[in-house]
Amino acid sequence: MLDKVKELIFDVSHFNPSTKEELETFRIKYLGNKGLLKGLFAEFKNVDADLRKDFGQALNTLKKTAEEKVAELNEILENSIEEKSIYGDLTRPAEPIELGSRHPISIVKNQIIEVFNRIGFTVSEGPEIEDDWHNFTALNLPEYHPARDMQDTFFIEQSGGKFESDLLLRTHTSSVQVRYMEKNQPPIRTISPGRVFRNEDISARAHCIFHQVEGLYIDTNVSFADLKQTLLYFTKEMFGKSKIRLRPSYFPFTEPSAEVDIYWGLETEIDYRITKGTGWLEIMGCGMVDPNVLKNCNIDSTKYSGYAFGMGIERIAMLLYQIPDIRMFYENDKRFLEQFKSII
Repeated sequence: MLDKVKELIFDVSHFNPSTKEELETFRIKYLGNKGLLKGLFAEFKNVDADLRKDFGQALNTLKKTAEEKVAELNEILENSIEEKSIYGDLTRPAEPIELGSRHPISIVKNQIIEVFNRIGFTVSEGPEIEDDWHNFTALNLPEYHPARDMQDTFFIEQSGGKFESDLLLRTHTSSVQVRYMEKNQPPIRTISPGRVFRNEDISARAHCIFHQVEGLYIDTNVSFADLKQTLLYFTKEMFGKSKIRLRPSYFPFTEPSAEVDIYWGLETEIDYRITKGTGWLEIMGCGMVDPNVLKNCNIDSTKYSGYAFGMGIERIAMLLYQIPDIRMFYENDKRFLEQFKSII
């Protein structure tokens, strides 16, 4: 009989239910009115006299162990139920997490970077708050140039309503190219993506904040033919178009300068609308780096030459995805942004 009690003590100490129902069955089995303990205490009078002391101590140990086990497990299961009510059923499958999407400007910027990375262009970045030297003077923009006018540029305002003439929000990422040339000697092959600012009225086709990617290549014997081949490669990779034309233009920091058009075609009504019936579409400006710009950056203009180009990322995104209004990029409308979920 004593051995049986010891076995029951072992069973009780190792009991581990998963539900309150199992615990209640356990309590009734050992501590109930018709439980094992009541029956064992009833058998006490039949135990031999020399074993009664050990048997009584074992019974008391069994009772105490069973009561402590019930109290301990009851608290644990109560806490488990409370946690379940707070957090829900932790065994249920998780709710599907709604994935976000890249902004179309980021998508197009990354595509442009990838295209130029394949032919050796690195990425360089610079500050959005610039000084006059890097944004204007070093780029061969004289003091009287219209781009310096308050109508085009956001200058940094000092206390008292005065403007700090040397600090402004950059109007192009060409300032990054100046900084890069100051710190690196040719050969140079870099692109500079970034946000720029112009003091312009906001409309469907223009904004005071937009993004650019500008490229720069400087080495010995760089020619306009090299520039044309680079741009032709870009238009093929980016748009799948193999026909471009370069129209003479003017930029203070390049000479000669040109506007780049691609032949978009006239296959749909949209093609007629965006090309105004010509089939040609302007996508960027370019030119050979002016020798004065090289001199300003301490590069020997008699030994080195180079080309530069620049394009608006919003302009490219509007063409690729047929977006009619540039303001849609900045309104954070989920209905618009969710359309780009499937695009990496």
